[in-house]
Amino acid sequence: MAQTHQVTGPASADIAETITRMEEQWAAAAKENDPAKVAPMLSEVFIEMDTDGTLYDKSQTLDRIKSAKWEVFELSDMKVTVHGNLAIAAGAWRGKGTLGNGKTVDEHERWLDTWLKNGKWQCIASASAPTKS
Repeated sequence: MAQTHQVTGPASADIAETITRMEEQWAAAAKENDPAKVAPMLSEVFIEMDTDGTLYDKSQTLDRIKSAKWEVFELSDMKVTVHGNLAIAAGAWRGKGTLGNGKTVDEHERWLDTWLKNGKWQCIASASAPTKS
């Protein structure tokens, strides 16, 4: 299950818990192919870098969520570091399924998401890299 890393004081712990919960909601929505649940969590200027270096904007990311079919979509080893109104979440991901383009996926990855609070918490950037099983 996800873990949080407390940087300083109770406020940071609360933020880390909020970000952890949002990451878990994002993962659950992605597994259910429900981009509408993810959309409010992503900034309008969101950018994602996939394991092959391909960059996606918010719209493309949401399209990918809608078109993929997952048997397994699991987060683990999550840690959140808080820096004022910025939070960085890092963790591991295990996914098995089929992407919208028909490509079969059976991967283990490490990921890093950057969250910014500008009125509300939203993810502004996400990147992932393959790992050994």
